[in-house]
Amino acid sequence: MSGTIASADLEDAFILHAWPYQETSQILEALGAQHGRVGLVARGARRPSSRWRSVLQPFLPLRLSWVGRGSLYTLRSAEPASFAPALDGLALMGAFYLNELILNFVRRGDPHPGLFIAYSQALAELRAGGDPEPALRRFEFQLLAEVGYGLNLDQDVLNDVPLDPAAVYEYRLEQGPVPAAVGGAGLTLSGTELLAIGRGEFSSPAILRLAKKLFRAVLAHYLDGRTLKTREVLASMRR
Repeated sequence: MSGTIASADLEDAFILHAWPYQETSQILEALGAQHGRVGLVARGARRPSSRWRSVLQPFLPLRLSWVGRGSLYTLRSAEPASFAPALDGLALMGAFYLNELILNFVRRGDPHPGLFIAYSQALAELRAGGDPEPALRRFEFQLLAEVGYGLNLDQDVLNDVPLDPAAVYEYRLEQGPVPAAVGGAGLTLSGTELLAIGRGEFSSPAILRLAKKLFRAVLAHYLDGRTLKTREVLASMRR
C-alpha cells in the first residue's frame, strides 16, 4: 500500500456488506458519517472468540476506528453506538436495497455526510413499520442528489420557466421536464405531480407510484445495465 496514512476515531458508521477474508478475517464495506464509504479489514473477526462477531452487523449504529493507507484500512475498534431493533420482512429487504444502492453509486473515499443522515433516517422509518416505500423513495431522491444526479422537479428546462401545475411534461433523463409533445412516448407527468414528488409528498399513493416509476427510470439510466438484486427480491415478496 502507498499514500498518506488515514485514520478515524470512533466515527459513527454502518456496515453495508461483509465477506470472508483469509481464514479468520473479514473485509467490510462501511458508510461513515464523515468519511463516506470505506473499505476495512477486520482481522480475526470470524474467530469464535472475536469480540466483534456480534457487533459487525448491517443496519446497527456503530462507532468504528480505523487506520491505514490506500483503499483498504485496518479496523482498530468497533462498538455499538445505540440500540436498534432488528429488521424483518419487507423492512429488512428495503434496508438491503439501501445498501445495494450505496455500493453501486457511492465511491470509496467520497465524504457524504448528508447521505449518512438520509440513510440513518431511512432505517429509522423502516424500523417504525408500515409501508417501506415512502422511506425508499426519499432515500433514492437524496442519493441521486448527493452523487451529482439530482432531479430537476420544478423547472421547465426547455423554456427556463417554473413548471405550470396544469401542464403535462416529459421527463428527459439527464435534463429534466420539457413540455410533452402530443402522442409522445416518453415518461410523462403533470406539473402538479412533479412538484409534489419534489416536495416529497409520498403520503399520496398516486404520487408514490409515479415517484417510483420516475426514480426507477433515472436509477436504471445511471446503473448502465447493472441490476439490483434486492429490487427483484422485494418484487417477488410483494406478489
